[in-house]
This record gives sequence, C-alpha cells and structure tokens, in this order.
Amino acid sequence: MPHPDLVFALTGDARTNSRAIKQLRALAQQGLSSVVLTLGPPAHTEPWEPFISLRVLPRPPGGGPRFFRQMHRLFKEAALRIPARVYHASDLYALPAMHAAARKFGSKLVYDARELYTHVASTTGRPWVRVAWGFVESRHIRAADAVFTVSASIADHLSTRYGIPPPLLLHNVPPFQRVTSNGYLRKQTGIDPTTVVFLHQGSIQKNRGCHYLVDAMGDVAGAQLVFLGGGPLNPQLQAYVAEKKLSHKIHFLSPVSPDELLPVTASADVGITLLEDTCLNHRYALPNKLFEYAMAGLPILASNLPEIRRVVLEHEVGLVVDPTDQMALTATLQRMADDPEARSQWASHTTDVFETFTWERASQRLVRAYLDLLS
Repeated sequence: MPHPDLVFALTGDARTNSRAIKQLRALAQQGLSSVVLTLGPPAHTEPWEPFISLRVLPRPPGGGPRFFRQMHRLFKEAALRIPARVYHASDLYALPAMHAAARKFGSKLVYDARELYTHVASTTGRPWVRVAWGFVESRHIRAADAVFTVSASIADHLSTRYGIPPPLLLHNVPPFQRVTSNGYLRKQTGIDPTTVVFLHQGSIQKNRGCHYLVDAMGDVAGAQLVFLGGGPLNPQLQAYVAEKKLSHKIHFLSPVSPDELLPVTASADVGITLLEDTCLNHRYALPNKLFEYAMAGLPILASNLPEIRRVVLEHEVGLVVDPTDQMALTATLQRMADDPEARSQWASHTTDVFETFTWERASQRLVRAYLDLLS
C-alpha cells in the first residue's frame, strides 16, 4: 500500500486498542486505505485487515524524555517515507511527527485527543512536565484540520485553552451488539455460581483505585473480584493481594483481544471502574470499560466523577462512590453483592445508555470529517 489515504499513528499497540480498531474499520468501510504506525516487537510490515496495513516499529527502551525523543524519531522517519492524503495522530505523542509529515506532503492533519494529556495522572505534582506537554500540544493542535476527543468536558477544555473550534466527540463506546455470557470468568477462576463476581477489566495502573478495591474486598462477603488485564502495576498488586492473604477471593487473568472481550465481560455480575480524582483527565474521563460493561449488560460501580456519574446515575445502571473512602467503598460493594434484585434492575437499564451514546453516530461524525477533508 505505497500511497494510502491516511497514515494512522498510535504510540501503543493498535491491534489491541479498541478505539483505534473502531476508527480504522469505520474508515475502511468507506474504502479509505490506511497504513498504521504502531509500537511493538519486532519491526515489520504486514497486511492486517482489508484496506489496513500495519507497520510495527520497535519500541524504544526505557521511559521519560529519552523514550519520547526516540519514539518521535521513529514515527517521523516512518511517516516521511509514506506519502498520504491525511496524517492521523491517535495521541499527543505522535502528533509532532504526523504534523511534520503533513507539512512535507501538503496533506491534512487529524488529532485524536483521547486523553487530556496536559493533565494525565503522570503529570500530577510535576508542573514542568505539564508545561512541556502543553507547549507541544499548543504548537501542533492549532495546525490540525480536525480534532476529536472522548468527552464534552475535555472538548470544552481544549477549545477554551487553545482557541480552537470544539473538537468532535467520539465517545469510547463499542458498536452496538447483543452480548451473551460465555462463562469465561468462572471457568478460569473456579468461582462457584452462588458467589457474585466483581470485574475490573483493563490496565492496572496508578490512580485507578485498584489498591483501595483490594482493601475493601477483604471485608466483603459473598463476592470475589477478578482483574482482567495487564498493566505496569500488575506485579505489585498481585504481591499486595498475597500479602493481604486475599488470593482466595481476588484473581488475576490475562487480557483478551478486543474482538473477544464482551462475552467475557458479560460473564461477571458487576463491572467496576474506580478512577481516582487526582487529575483533570480522570475527572473528565469517559473510559472504555464504562461502556463495555453497559454493552455486556452489567450493573456498574464507578467513581463519583462528573462525566462518569452522569452516565451511571442518569441511566440508573449502578452506583457511584469515592474510591478513597474505604468505608463507603466497602459498604457499596457489599450492597451490590447482597441485592440481586437491584442488580437485575440496574442491568435492565443498560441498553438505555446506547440511546444517548452510540458508536454508529460517532462513526458517522468521523467519516463525515474525513470525507470533508478529502473532498
């Protein structure tokens, strides 16, 4: 695919990133061809799906400024060798490289602000890191011909801060489908049918309430917890569970592919997302797992944060709590474990979420923006 319609760059692994997969497939359905630049071992090029080719770049070692300099060089060198009509930065870290390629070829630039990057958890207490990424974003976002983001609050923040039109909303919602449980979680863990299964899926990272959740589970009867996913804090959390002598009721399973996820999710009884209010990015977040739980028909226990609270309480699909309030978190978990009638009621409302939040409408916004750029 020497001259694709777009080069799509993501500084993670696009093959396991549900947001990237949805966007690429929506564009492929319009006949738009993509070369995807992504990180992973080893460096190679391969066809992925119809109209989508994958270019895997070797992940630089280490972290911090050196990692981002090396990563930028890799993406820039790769993009400058691929003439395309649009360069799509699927995160801030790929944006400078995509901007450079768009300038070279006189092409369009698209930026997906899937996080509020100047206020992510890793910038908390590090003002100079926040300033540095703010400078990068300010320099390049104004050059973008289209900007997307994940929540109304982040869109308002970006528009106000940089004086740009409000970004288009592409919520982290799966394409609508009917989901049936495959019983995976109980099969893998041996949890008996009479015990309530709490599920925390996704990466185990700092400030996602995981340690608070473990502490609370020590005092919850009639339920067990499954962490489904990897992440940088996974080894530490497993060690913490062992130290607390809770391995009999807290289980760790490896992640599954996005295309196989929802039937696995549906095999739980309650889905949990507990972002801590440590940064604006968390406060304004609408995470993937929130909508995946709803699509799988699960009642939800979530953080009491504005965007998340609006979805959970207005659609009556579960409860919200401050994850740092240990007594409240324990009591809320116990309440959800003890009340099957309430769980059934919350579950019955989950389809209502998708009357407001639909990937079908979001994908139309994505496609329209691209067709306007390419016309």
